[in-house]
Amino acid sequence: MEGKEFIFLCGLHRSGTSLLHEIVRSHPQVSGFQNTGMPEDEGQHLQSVYQPATSFGGPGKFAFDSGSRMDESHLLANDTSAEIIFEQWRPYFDMSCQYLVEKSPPNIVRSRFLQKLFPGSKFIFLLRHPLAVSYATRKWSGTEIQSLFEHYIVAHEIMLRDLPFLKSAYILKYEDLVAEPQAALDGVCDFLGLGPFEVKQEVKVDVNDKYFRMWESELQEAAAPGLNLLVQQFEKEINQLGYSFAV
Repeated sequence: MEGKEFIFLCGLHRSGTSLLHEIVRSHPQVSGFQNTGMPEDEGQHLQSVYQPATSFGGPGKFAFDSGSRMDESHLLANDTSAEIIFEQWRPYFDMSCQYLVEKSPPNIVRSRFLQKLFPGSKFIFLLRHPLAVSYATRKWSGTEIQSLFEHYIVAHEIMLRDLPFLKSAYILKYEDLVAEPQAALDGVCDFLGLGPFEVKQEVKVDVNDKYFRMWESELQEAAAPGLNLLVQQFEKEINQLGYSFAV
């Protein structure tokens, strides 16, 4: 591990971390997992030390389970765990690169644990509008939109509590990434200490719109009372993340 610097991408399922991962790992100084045969090339599936999100309910559910949350006090937060994980990840990295990037949704509730294992790591938290994340996750989770939204709130409350304990963290909004990819990447590179490079990936700008239309449509239906309750309960919380139900 000597001479290597880890970059951990943190964000819920459907937050855009796969897109960011693809962009960051294309930098000539960075290596990231690809063609591993595992879902979304996520590091959580390429090691045997800690449990993946599926062990705690999977998309839209894992943050509700206290067992999914890990910090520097966890029993697995030790040098032996770090060595095992690194050796299991090593075959999938280009070890000629100084920077090694990994992304998995549970990172959002495990950043302090990962920092303990790999001191000097940098963390990028990718935020996306909670309505888009919740509606996009619904087909995977099989749960109601109210539960998915509450899961979003719980996960990001943990993130906000953990941020002061991280030595190097950066917050990027998905909406900024897709609106101005190059400007967003320039900011990421500046944070990471990487030289600038050009975004070559195709980025779709209006992906959130269909989820906002779903929200507006359901507000007019029988589910409206429950959805209006969400607005009353969580508007202030999502305002802290720079979002609003008044999309």
